[in-house]
Amino acid sequence: MSLTRREFLEAMVAASAAGFSMNAWAGEKGSWKPADANMYDLPKFGNVSLLHYTDCHAQLKPVHFREPDVNIGVGDMQGKPPVLAGKDMLEYFDIQPGTPLAHAVTHMDFKYAAEKYGRLGGFSHLSTLIQKLRAERPNSLLLDGGDTWQGSATSLWTNGQDMVDAQKLLGVDIMVGHWEFTFGDERVMEIIENDFKPNNIEFLAQNIEDRDWGDPVFEPYTIREMNGVPVAVIGQAFPYTSVANPDYMFPDWSFGIRDENMQRMIDECREKGAKVVAILSHNGMVTDMEMARRLRDVDIIMGGHTHDAVPGAMEIENVGGETTLVTNAGSNGKFLGVMDLDVTDSGIRDYKFTLLPVFSNLIEADAEMEEHIRSVREPYEDKLNEELAVTDGVLYRRGNFNGTFDEVIMDAMIKEMDAEVALSPGFRWGISVLPGSPITFEELMTQTATTYSETQRNEMTGAQLKNALEDVANSIFNANPYHHRGGDMVRTSGIEYTIDPHESMGSRISDMHINGEPLDPDKNYVVAGWANVHEPLDTDPVWEVVAGYLRDRETISPGKPYLPKLKNVAGDPGLDR
Repeated sequence: MSLTRREFLEAMVAASAAGFSMNAWAGEKGSWKPADANMYDLPKFGNVSLLHYTDCHAQLKPVHFREPDVNIGVGDMQGKPPVLAGKDMLEYFDIQPGTPLAHAVTHMDFKYAAEKYGRLGGFSHLSTLIQKLRAERPNSLLLDGGDTWQGSATSLWTNGQDMVDAQKLLGVDIMVGHWEFTFGDERVMEIIENDFKPNNIEFLAQNIEDRDWGDPVFEPYTIREMNGVPVAVIGQAFPYTSVANPDYMFPDWSFGIRDENMQRMIDECREKGAKVVAILSHNGMVTDMEMARRLRDVDIIMGGHTHDAVPGAMEIENVGGETTLVTNAGSNGKFLGVMDLDVTDSGIRDYKFTLLPVFSNLIEADAEMEEHIRSVREPYEDKLNEELAVTDGVLYRRGNFNGTFDEVIMDAMIKEMDAEVALSPGFRWGISVLPGSPITFEELMTQTATTYSETQRNEMTGAQLKNALEDVANSIFNANPYHHRGGDMVRTSGIEYTIDPHESMGSRISDMHINGEPLDPDKNYVVAGWANVHEPLDTDPVWEVVAGYLRDRETISPGKPYLPKLKNVAGDPGLDR
């Protein structure tokens, strides 16, 4: 089913009549301007269109998601997208403060703006928007950038099937992966054979090989004819999956960036007549920009993994002196990237890129998708809706260092597991909860739902703790983009430290204290953690630990989350937390 422009506008009127006033948040307080559904009226441009969403992390329903307040760039990336936050992001892209787009791409005045604009995303609303755009652009491809099957309770409990069926309804054409692989190699292949192939969905990855023989595990690319234009899409899965996630879940697969093979695939696509070559990537945007510099004859890289909501295409000069466009489409279903191309026999003549925020209050829910979401949730509604506690402050995760939801998770581990120190992964997924709202079991699961979320309690020496922090910092703040593994800094409780992001491995972390006392490198400390990537554990999953902690409390009062002392970082990124 596709919506005409008239049908779409009628749906907008219906949404308004149902109480979703497009001007309801103009208000007397604050300076946030009204949102208008006209933002979705994109004039048709060119003859080829690529629609792109990524990193939805199994969020079928609309969400609040606070963008980072601390996002530090090092090396050549200082002060440049995507490592920008707040007013720096707005100034770089000339976005007016107090506008709907300003709310969507920053953390600024988050509580008030979120209350005014409502939730973003939701597959029912995304579906309606995609139908509108595809009706206007029948020459389009819908690209899914990965991290789609993981991040919710229902996805975990259905083994990813709720999201796979949603992708089919959405009309996905091409997909790449990362967290998908944590369901195990057999399950990934089962979905591709039983769900994707019968529905003409292609799962691509040029950079995953058989560990023993070096043979490709997946198709590396596809060439689709769009409006008479041969368009190649090459898949790039997350290259560090076997490091960042448990490799016992896919023991026969080898991952990597594999530039040389990527260049061969680009050349092969050109030899087969492709007028446009696009890479659908899950590298992370900083890595994508470096890849763009190193490759010849690639037009576009549409990326994911690092959840960067970047409202413009970055034009990168590559080794051939050509321009490669690099984009990223945020996370949690908040955005749809629209790349319109004017293509001639000589290649791309011009382009227009738009990052559309998906305001659920402005877009009518698609009935078919809404029924799917209702049906997959129905068996679990009581569990999902259990109210564990109420928060009187904003709970969030995203940012280079601790967020308030991270603090709740670690407080729970320290108390319930009788530990001196807690470490929690710097995952960039997990929705936000507004003050005065109940923390439901579903919202807790958006922070913790993986196939390996078991907790562990062990002893680590002070030296081991420092090395752990150094290792994570090296993958986040490395001046070489090809050494980035994504994610944010490991979250810590009971530890205070100073960090210089611009230093080298082993020298970034200093002045460590454990619960107020200077770190003793030889002393053993009791440490609670979760999400062990080395071996499966038979312990309580972290969501049960945190749920028990929250059930014992009526209210959670999140304070200012811990921010380490920063050296050689301009200003104080934590002042407006």
